[in-house]
Amino acid sequence: MEIQIAVAKVNKYAVSESGDTLEVIERPTGGLSVVLADGQTSGRGAKAVSMLVVRKVIGLIAEGVRDGAAARAASDALFADKAGKVTCTLNIASVDLHSNTIVLTRNNPAPMFICRGEQIDSHSEESIPLGTSRNVRPVITEVGLESGLTIVVFSDGISHAGERRGQPMNVSETIRSVIEDQDPSPQQLADTLLAHAVRLDDNRPADDISVLVVKVSARNGDDVRRMFVRLPIHA
Repeated sequence: MEIQIAVAKVNKYAVSESGDTLEVIERPTGGLSVVLADGQTSGRGAKAVSMLVVRKVIGLIAEGVRDGAAARAASDALFADKAGKVTCTLNIASVDLHSNTIVLTRNNPAPMFICRGEQIDSHSEESIPLGTSRNVRPVITEVGLESGLTIVVFSDGISHAGERRGQPMNVSETIRSVIEDQDPSPQQLADTLLAHAVRLDDNRPADDISVLVVKVSARNGDDVRRMFVRLPIHA
């Protein structure tokens, strides 16, 4: 098997800096963790908040701290720094080669989706953003590594897409329409979800949008690890 990870991001319309921050880190016991944080509101202030959270989380994961404990520590740090007046959502998707599982840590009211073939399961258990109190705990879901597994995680820009037009996005149906017609790559799926959300907002995203897709597939190729990043620059 092999793991493929893809991300698609776009800023809120007419805002130069995204309040969403995403980082990838190698785990000390093998595997990778992808950390996505969305600071309250948008722009530079939100970016500072999401970067504070992500840096705290990846630092602790690098030291071998479990994901859930890292999330709680980040929440405590944010609460102490902002006195409970600023919140931040957090998702961690960890491919843990020690346990041969994917561990999904969520402090985000937005759901996540776990797909096995054409079966799509929405995980929308109540989840509280970081920084609201001293007792914030994440929702943790652990799934075994198996070929054909696809996980979709996103910031609330997806959840709110189309709301101002009275046409909110049906994320589950959008995912289904893609995976039923083809066997999409993670990047194709992430790009499709992002593009649909932007269209629903009349090509003027009402919020920062980030989509993360993790897919487990049959191994195809050599032993080389690869990463591709595209960062458009507006001069």
